[in-house]
Amino acid sequence: MKHLHNEEDWRVLRQRMIESDQERVTVSFYQYAKLGNPQIFRDYLFIHWNQLGVFGRTYVAHEGINAQISVPRDNFENFRDHLYSISFLNGIRLNVAVDDDGKSFYKLIIKVRPKILADGLNDDTFDVTNKGNHLKAEEFNDLIEKDDTILIDMRNHYETEVGHFKNAITPDVDTFRDSLPYIYKNLKGLEDKNLVMYCTGGIRCEKASAWLKHKGFPKVHQLEGGIIEYTRRVNEQNLENKFVGKNFVFDERMSEGISRDVIARCHQCGEPCDNHVNCKNKGCHTLFIQCEKCKEEYSGCCSNECKEIIQLSEEEQKKLREGQHQNAKVYKKGRSPHIKYKTLHNPLEIALEKYKK
Repeated sequence: MKHLHNEEDWRVLRQRMIESDQERVTVSFYQYAKLGNPQIFRDYLFIHWNQLGVFGRTYVAHEGINAQISVPRDNFENFRDHLYSISFLNGIRLNVAVDDDGKSFYKLIIKVRPKILADGLNDDTFDVTNKGNHLKAEEFNDLIEKDDTILIDMRNHYETEVGHFKNAITPDVDTFRDSLPYIYKNLKGLEDKNLVMYCTGGIRCEKASAWLKHKGFPKVHQLEGGIIEYTRRVNEQNLENKFVGKNFVFDERMSEGISRDVIARCHQCGEPCDNHVNCKNKGCHTLFIQCEKCKEEYSGCCSNECKEIIQLSEEEQKKLREGQHQNAKVYKKGRSPHIKYKTLHNPLEIALEKYKK
């Protein structure tokens, strides 16, 4: 607690989480707000959340907070009461995970960052709180059926590959910061259309909706609470589910099942599959889709080369990794040259052609 972060070995913490029978709830939330001193706010959160047994990953910045965490079920009400005691978070919606075994996180990490969502924008006149119109699940279902509506997935290519809304445009982008200029460039001339955006929990399309309004698009909408909240409301209200496949999530679970459709395929053999894994070679760690048959054949690796490497001693593997920037490979998700059967996206300019006629 002296340095306000957990110093235990991550492998010990992960194994402890796996073996624990404590019931936990995985939740996410975000709020754009103007924070004067993010560091003080960060330390305040860490002290209180650590006492409540909260795990997960949270970013704090001058523009607000973005949290993906898990909370002990017995402490959930105490956690919520604490959160609501903070003025700008009072009453905030908590997106509760759909398909949750409580094994999503194993330690508490709270970091101060320049932004809670990296966007690559350098525009002092852009007000992120001037967001688009929020649509509840039923409103969303109705609006996306209209001919003058453009439905855009604000997530990355490896997320949309395993699941997306029917008839959604899925830009082939690696990061959110890549998507904003690409989408804006191709939407020019379509200012009269209803623009409807969605993402996992709402944070990406909320910033995108505010930016597109700033750039002259008056009819901008977003799915309230993202795919997570949409699924909850569809189940509670017995609405038609227009999402097909899995919802990719950024924790140990990798995904949540939304429908029974399998729309992706194994990157190694091409058979229907939507299970994301990381290559077992620590020097690669590439994220890709792998079926059980290929998992056995390749020993959980993305290629024969990586399979050979994991047969070496740990000392030999460490020598091979020396000087490598592992994160450069980790974040090229689904872009490995070893991938043979990736589901391809239509270029955005082609996907938007029908709306420009």
